[in-house]
Amino acid sequence: MAPRRLLLVGEGNFSFAVALSETLDPNTSLTATCPQRPADLAQDLVAQENLQRLRERGNEVRFGVDCTHLADAFEPQDREFDRIYFNFPHCGRKAGVAKNRELLAKFFRSCADVLAEDGEIHVALCRGQGGTPADKPMREWHNSWQVVAMAALGGFILSDVHPFSCEAVPGYKCTGYRSQDKSFHIEGALNHIFTWSLPFESLQPRICRIKLGDQFFSFLEPEVLVGKLNRGFLEAPSCHPIKTINEKLLAEFGKAFPLKRLKCSSPLLPQGDASVLTSHNPDILSTAFWVSLHEDNSNFESLTSGTTQDMEDFVVSFSELSLPKSPRRDRKEEAHGGTYGQAKVCLRPSLLVHIQAVIQAPDFLPGSLHILSGPVFQRCCISPFTMPAFHETLYILGFNKNLKDSCLQSLLDHLKGILDNLLTQTWLEGSELSSSVEFVFQPTGERYMITVKSQNFGPDCVKDLIIGFVTTSATSVIHKDQCFVCVSMNLDLLAMLVWGISDWRMLWTSDSRFLKNFAPGKIEPFKSYSLYPPNYVHDISFWLDEKKRFDEVEFHTLARAVSQDTIISIQFLSRFQHPKTEQVSLCYRLTYQACDKALTQQQVASMQSQLRKEIQQRLHVTPR
Repeated sequence: MAPRRLLLVGEGNFSFAVALSETLDPNTSLTATCPQRPADLAQDLVAQENLQRLRERGNEVRFGVDCTHLADAFEPQDREFDRIYFNFPHCGRKAGVAKNRELLAKFFRSCADVLAEDGEIHVALCRGQGGTPADKPMREWHNSWQVVAMAALGGFILSDVHPFSCEAVPGYKCTGYRSQDKSFHIEGALNHIFTWSLPFESLQPRICRIKLGDQFFSFLEPEVLVGKLNRGFLEAPSCHPIKTINEKLLAEFGKAFPLKRLKCSSPLLPQGDASVLTSHNPDILSTAFWVSLHEDNSNFESLTSGTTQDMEDFVVSFSELSLPKSPRRDRKEEAHGGTYGQAKVCLRPSLLVHIQAVIQAPDFLPGSLHILSGPVFQRCCISPFTMPAFHETLYILGFNKNLKDSCLQSLLDHLKGILDNLLTQTWLEGSELSSSVEFVFQPTGERYMITVKSQNFGPDCVKDLIIGFVTTSATSVIHKDQCFVCVSMNLDLLAMLVWGISDWRMLWTSDSRFLKNFAPGKIEPFKSYSLYPPNYVHDISFWLDEKKRFDEVEFHTLARAVSQDTIISIQFLSRFQHPKTEQVSLCYRLTYQACDKALTQQQVASMQSQLRKEIQQRLHVTPR
């Protein structure tokens, strides 16, 4: 459907407006504006002819319109445009990059007053001016107009970019070289298309309320997981790629094995049960998010600290949760007017904790593939392919011990074939991309790593990713004659590889444009709606407290929370020890970049300032 209202700003001789008007649907209105007064164009015969043609077609023309104050040119009821065009903006004469950046920044801020909710801003720039990788060659960032960063100041993201074609607007004549009636070179020029970004919101941790039997309990979600609990990506109505990849795996495995799909239980684990994980991965408990579960006898509306979310549908079963027999009270809890019992629990860091419950069950079916899928949560350092929340799938196969080697090999062969097929579905015909799945045997002799060497993020970006593990160490006291193979895989990483989604954060976006890329059951290449987001670099250094151990993972976790997941890299730079006091200082380099929202230098500076305060309070270090 064609846009209803178009606005052209900064027109020179109005040849673009005339050419564009000839391509429009009759129901689309066009308003062409210029900064000059009518008298300034009186001697320009080309402009006068174009103005006459525009008026004959019923298009509106306005003079003296300042593109940095668009709201002033229109009455409130006339300020909503579906598309705004600004071709080859320039401050005039020999204005440098700084002046032209300022022009763009003021223009985008002005557009925020007059652009419709689903509107677009089209900005055409000469070769190299934009400062994005789409420019060939790309200018150095400091020598460009930094168009994406300037657009962020108005709340916009770059959603598309393509060559500016004069053939698409026949009759267009670009003028204004050094503020004169002279044309300029537009070979290699690009048209940049911007759309609204979702705003950064000051999200506070929610109080999550759950029901165990007839009793309600509550806990405060960890700051770094705000917006990541209870998303329902794997639920029935979802068309999220995580669900699609999970269903495709199930369908393919179902061709080779009988399937028994199990319902995933609570994502909360009591302290005792969590220790089961150490038999599969000794380090995994150190990655867990621990929370205090409170017995909650208050009214639903009475919880005032944060936002309350009912998670009864999220938490399926708490039969395994061992709560204290005698709830203890303290003054703070009594002040809330209720009696609270506390239990220290962790958010499930892996589905491996459920292996024993599955294989010890009397109704376990040897020869059938038992399947669990659900969200898991892990504290981790910041890197492109590690995430604090992701979806894991677990396959458990039991068979006679005498058939161990053949059954294991059969499962590995089927798994490799399924993954190889999935990883090639989005390749274009004639593509030179490649990927390979390998099972790397670990020295313990009881576990394989499932590794993928892939170019699915581009031919110049080869990644070796560990997407899961195969273990053979599980035993059952009930099914003593059985041997068990367990396969766990990170569905988020697999989805990224299959669709070519280069940033895990995109999987968790709340922007509705993300899901529009995915038709139910289909796999097609992902096209991002936020291109070439700018990054901002800040350094931070601090003195350590001699009496407390510095937890680097906690530093990364705190940085994630404060920056709302906009820190994409934390690089250790140096360690300094004072020669007299022997006090130790650490220095890190932080890189900020959003994947789906407009992020400005001012916002980053505010986050950096807040991070300095938080590390002092929570990590007991002293910023320098």
